[in-house]
Amino acid sequence: MSQTPRTREECEALDRADPLAPVRAQFSLPDGLIYLDGHSLGPATHAALTRVERTAREEWREGLIRSWNTAGWIDLPRTVGAKLSRLIGVADSNVIVADSVSVNLFKLAAAALPLAKSQTLIVEDSEFPTDQYVAEGLSALSGATMMRVAEHQGVTALHQTGGVLIRSIVNYRSSDIADVAASEQIARASGGVIVWDLSHATGVLALKLEADGALLATGCTYKFLNGGPGSPAFLYVHGELSGRIASPISGWFGHADPFAFSSGYAPREGVARFAAGTPGVLSLATLDTALDAFASVDLVRIAAKTGALGDLVIARSNAMGLPTISPRDATMRGGHVSLLHENGYAIVQALIARGIIPDFRAPDAMRFGLAPLYVRFVDVWDAMDQLADILATRAWDRPEFHARSKVT
Repeated sequence: MSQTPRTREECEALDRADPLAPVRAQFSLPDGLIYLDGHSLGPATHAALTRVERTAREEWREGLIRSWNTAGWIDLPRTVGAKLSRLIGVADSNVIVADSVSVNLFKLAAAALPLAKSQTLIVEDSEFPTDQYVAEGLSALSGATMMRVAEHQGVTALHQTGGVLIRSIVNYRSSDIADVAASEQIARASGGVIVWDLSHATGVLALKLEADGALLATGCTYKFLNGGPGSPAFLYVHGELSGRIASPISGWFGHADPFAFSSGYAPREGVARFAAGTPGVLSLATLDTALDAFASVDLVRIAAKTGALGDLVIARSNAMGLPTISPRDATMRGGHVSLLHENGYAIVQALIARGIIPDFRAPDAMRFGLAPLYVRFVDVWDAMDQLADILATRAWDRPEFHARSKVT
C-alpha cells in the first residue's frame, strides 16, 4: 500500500489484494450504503446481533437470575476485558470493562492525583469536551489546580508541574496521534501521571501501551470496536500500580467479596477494584462477540490500511481544494480524516442523502472515519466522487441540509 491509488480500477485491485477483505463479510452493513462515520458508532456484526438476541431470549428470559452463574454473566467484565487487551498491547489481567469513558476518566484521574508530585490537573483545550469537563469537575471537587493549556502543550505543562495529564492518543477532530512512549518518559521524569483516552485509537492503530510505559487508560467500545450504541467503556491499570491505587468510587462490584454483603469496603485485587455498579449484560454480551472480528487480524495490517485509506481521502480532497486539519503523514494520523468547509454541516447532510455517512464536528470539520475491517478503497473513491459533485453543483445548499438535528 505504498502508492495511493489514482483510479477506481486501482482501488478495486487493492481491495482484491487486501488481506483484511474477508472480515468485511462479518459485518451487517445495509445494502448500497458507504459508512464513513468518523467515528461515533461502528456497525453491527452478524454474530453480535445473534448474540444479543440469544442473551435476551434464552439467558434472560429462560435463565433469569440463574444466568449470572450458568451463563457466566458475572465474569463478563473481566473476560471481555481480557479479549480487548490484545488490541491495546497490555496484559489481559489488567483490563476490565465497566461504566463509561467519562466515569472512568474521573476514577482514573482521581486515583492518579495522590501518585503525582503536584495536585494539578492538566488538559488541552483541543481535547474532547468530556475530558475537559471531567477535569473541571474533579478540580472543583478535589481542590486540585486546573490547567487548561493550548493544543500540544499538555506534556510541556506536565513536565513543568508533575501533575496529572488527561490526554487522547488520537485527537477527535484532527486525528493527530500522541507519542505515548516519549510522553510517558517525561511523566516519569517530572513525577507526573498521564491518563490516556483511547476512544479514537483502539481498533485502528497497533497500540502497545505496556511497552510504551503507559500506566492508566480508558476508552470507549462503540466506535471502531463496534460494541453497539452506548456499549460500556474499558479501563486499564498497569500491574505495578494495582496494589497502591484506589478507585474513588467504592462500588460493590469492586469489592473483594461482593456477595458477603459486609458493611465495610475492601477492594478487589488489581484493575477489578475499578468496577463499580452492576454491569449491563446485554451490552457486554454484544461487545464480547463483536470483538471476535479482530481475533485473527494482524494489528500492524490494520494500522497500515487505516493509513492508506486516509492517504486516499487526502489525495482526493486536495484535488477539490479542501483543506484538512489532519496530519498528511499517515504514521501521525489516526483512523479519520477531517476536511474543513464553512458549510461542512450541510455538505455532510447532502452526502448522507446520497447514502454516504461521514459525520460533522463543529464548527467546520467533516470527519471521514476509515475503519479498516469493513471500509474498502473503492468505498472511499466513490464517496470522494460524490463529495466532488456536491461541491461542484452546490447540491448541499438546500434548506433541509442546513436544518440542524440534535445529534450531529
